[in-house]
Amino acid sequence: MIEQIRLQNGIRVLAERMDSVRSVAIGVWVNAGSVFETDENAGVSHFIEHMLFKGTEKRSASDIAAETDAIGANLNAFTAKECTCFHVKALDEDLETAIEMLSDIVLHSTLEPSQMDRERGVVLEEIAMTEDSPEDIVFDRASEQLFWGTPIESEILGTEETVQALSREDLVRYMQRHYTAENIVIAVAGSFVRETLLSLLERYFHDVKAGERHAARPVSIQSGFRTALVQKDVEQINLCLALPGAALGTDEYFAQAVLSNALGGSMSSRLFQHIREERGLAYSVYSYPMAYRGAGSLCFYAGCTEGQAKEVLSLLFKELDDVKRDGISEAEFVRARQQLKGSYLLGMESTMAHMSAIGKTALLLEKEYDLTGTLNRIECVTMEEVKRAADQLFTPDAAAFCAVGRLKGIGDTLESTAKDWWQRNGRQA
Repeated sequence: MIEQIRLQNGIRVLAERMDSVRSVAIGVWVNAGSVFETDENAGVSHFIEHMLFKGTEKRSASDIAAETDAIGANLNAFTAKECTCFHVKALDEDLETAIEMLSDIVLHSTLEPSQMDRERGVVLEEIAMTEDSPEDIVFDRASEQLFWGTPIESEILGTEETVQALSREDLVRYMQRHYTAENIVIAVAGSFVRETLLSLLERYFHDVKAGERHAARPVSIQSGFRTALVQKDVEQINLCLALPGAALGTDEYFAQAVLSNALGGSMSSRLFQHIREERGLAYSVYSYPMAYRGAGSLCFYAGCTEGQAKEVLSLLFKELDDVKRDGISEAEFVRARQQLKGSYLLGMESTMAHMSAIGKTALLLEKEYDLTGTLNRIECVTMEEVKRAADQLFTPDAAAFCAVGRLKGIGDTLESTAKDWWQRNGRQA
């Protein structure tokens, strides 16, 4: 059972006791991510995440690392498009230490200018590292093209130019706006005593100021077909097709997830069997859904040699056409739905997973996470809903195609193949 409480300053706390474990996972979820940024401060959410580990009023960066190791805890953070999360997992006997350290990092970091200059170099290296991964590039560029003109288009890391330009004042101003009680959710899962937990959270998070909750800007995907061809001296051609999908928390998302599993979510999926196993044309081929507030996408990826890229792309489109026309078989449906249920349950077998689920649901959807309800929604997906999802997904208002690799001599052919599919299927073609 998940209990929801508000601290005196208005911070929402969601706590789930798990009696069979000795650990406790605590996450501070902040309504701050790249969707809230501007062209001028792109990357500020992620840069703040880095800086909050670089020293507080009473701890240096090395102190933070040493004290975390001293209790055998895991302390980390991540920035996404719609949120930032600072989290710790520790033994239940170290609950107070874990909460105090987490609050110190989030609330009392000094944002020392000299540390900023040093960490700026780390973030720039991180940006450069993504340029060494053609798989990352193809996903990012396809997403940018699909969500062109919307807040989701923005890069989480920012750009070299925007990161170079960020000042301490930019970070402070952004935190004053977003790191407020109405924009923070604290999620806790694991072994704890309720009264002790609430007392500690009140003590260490009491000085978070009130503030206006910032809603994510509306997302309206612009119709049309957009492409990005990225010349990169790598061995494989990396292909990605991105289509508009269901938004976070919608019933349609579950039908699309089942469909994605049947098409490219496992070793028994159509794309894996027909492209890799039967023809040996690619090592990696798969599909996956992404969901945000108010929008989502379904993406297809394949990596292959230049000589096989056109055939792989044509086979991908053939599978989409076949499923749109005939749907999937009952055996595929049952297997894909059970796989979704199984992978979901297996992924929830930890305190961190429970903490993440309840925190993300509370922050982004403003409701309480319900494991049983989620399983019921998966189990209630029907073949008719999956067929309807295929009809909708594969007759899209918008589509984005990206290819990354040595494209000279083949890039135009790949783009033409993708455009041909769009001309046949796109609602706005």
